[in-house]
Amino acid sequence: MGTAGGTFLSIVPNLSSDDIVKTVILATIGAVVSFTISLLLKSLNKKHKK
Repeated sequence: MGTAGGTFLSIVPNLSSDDIVKTVILATIGAVVSFTISLLLKSLNKKHKK
């Protein structure tokens, strides 16, 4: 926990608001793509089992 906290606190001063916005946008896109692919694979798996 101490190592993670120290790493986090050493990174925070080097972040700009632009970096945070880019990270949030990329994380959102990644989550949406991951969810979509999961649904697609689930539906393909159901069709394959029939």
